[in-house]
Amino acid sequence: MGVFVFLPLVLPLTAWPVARLAEHHLHPRMATWLLTGASAVLAVCSTLSLALLMVVGTAQLPGNPLPDGWSDPEVREAVPYDEVAGRIAIPALILVVASCARAAWRHRRVRRRAGRALEGLPATSVVVLPDASPYAYALPGRKSRARVLAKSRARVLTKARGRVRGNVRARVRGKVRATGRATGGATGGARDRVVVTTAMLATLTGPERRALFAHERAHLTARHHRFLLAVQLAARSNPFLRPLRTAVTYTTERWADEEAATSVGSRRIVARAVGKAALISRGAPSVTLAGFAVAGPVPRRVAALLGPAPAARSWPSLFTGAGLAAWGAAAGAAASALSSANSAVTLFVILKAATPL
Repeated sequence: MGVFVFLPLVLPLTAWPVARLAEHHLHPRMATWLLTGASAVLAVCSTLSLALLMVVGTAQLPGNPLPDGWSDPEVREAVPYDEVAGRIAIPALILVVASCARAAWRHRRVRRRAGRALEGLPATSVVVLPDASPYAYALPGRKSRARVLAKSRARVLTKARGRVRGNVRARVRGKVRATGRATGGATGGARDRVVVTTAMLATLTGPERRALFAHERAHLTARHHRFLLAVQLAARSNPFLRPLRTAVTYTTERWADEEAATSVGSRRIVARAVGKAALISRGAPSVTLAGFAVAGPVPRRVAALLGPAPAARSWPSLFTGAGLAAWGAAAGAAASALSSANSAVTLFVILKAATPL
């Protein structure tokens, strides 16, 4: 166990160089996946290390519910017992869990409130609200349930084709269709929507409106809200991961900008639409929902759109600054995973040996 239990708490620092270099030298799609993956791994390992330190610290508290063998002097010599670190880890882990739970609850609450606000409106992919406040954002629907239902239907039908014949097959198909009706039409239910106000549309021209809609649809298609929620939770679990959260907020917007430029056929139109919207927009209702003009480096987005399209690479070369930083972040994530795994296995073996039968 040794010092390895403390390494995942500081190894997120290895990802700092790639947070800035990825914005400039990697395709936004690649940068988003790389930064989100590194954030998730480093956050999980950091939280696991806190949990291991909490076990060690809790075992030393008087009146704890853990077995007496866990606080034995021989066990204290075998693990890196540190009275200060062990006891600090207890409130730290509680704070991390509470903060992540609050962020996830707030994300869910905002989505529910936004969905309820749109009840009664036509079930179209674009919702225009008569509001004097200019804003636009992508509201993802609950597609996971629909996909599960569709897959279950296909699975039932596949088995039915192989095992039944004639009237039996027809009855099975009828049951499947009835199941779909009984669920209230989940496949056609809560769908992805682009929410925009009349004040925002009044500011943009026709081509710029098409750029806005293409941008928001790119957010929905790529499920950018999941990336944003993942890095938000990671940053709350370890403050050293906040630069990666900021970088992913930027790269998801750049990713949608590039998709919109491809769809519209003009990078200049998208740049002009982004610039106009940034001057008047108030942004999305939550940091985990993607908006057209979120707070951030809008001038850099406009400058990138006025330049050539980024080259799509699967992985940067090691002989470049971005490649070196990417490999450094990957190595840091791998070292963090190995360190936390080594500490967990070591502590498990020691405490298992110290626990009486």
